[in-house]
Formats: sequence, structure tokens, C-alpha cells
Amino acid sequence: MSDPTTTTMTLDDLRRILSDSAGSEGGQLDGDILDTAFTELGYDSLALLETSAVIQREYGVEIPDKVATPRELLDAVNGPLPAAG
Repeated sequence: MSDPTTTTMTLDDLRRILSDSAGSEGGQLDGDILDTAFTELGYDSLALLETSAVIQREYGVEIPDKVATPRELLDAVNGPLPAAG
């Protein structure tokens, strides 16, 4: 299990978890998917529930029910990035 105080979840980590826990069809997780809805990527609520369970185990973070995109999910795990300035 990862230490949630020192581990940041990356898009590559999310791709791995989605693929391992919910499956993926060749290439659907490639490229810039941060703002693509999970439904457009082929993941339904059951797949996201499974993914959320893995994230909770690995990162110690509960995912809100209404995350719609990989960016929202990563923000839920890592917290929103501070604004540049």
C-alpha cells in the first residue's frame, strides 16, 4: 500500500488502475484523456466503483461518487493543484 502522505497519483497511475481493475480496450487510455468523460472512455459506474476501491486501498482516499473525468478523479486523490502565480 502506498503512503498517502508522500504519494501523488499520476495519470499513468490512473491508467494502470483503470486497466487492471476495470479493463481497457486497446488505446482508449492513450493520449490526453484528462478532460474526457469516463463514459466516453468506455467506463460505466460499476467500473468506476471497482477503480475507486483500488484507489482507496492504494492511496487511502475515498473518491466522491460524481467524478466524471480523469482530471476530477486525480484532483480528488491529490487535491487541486495550486494556481500558478
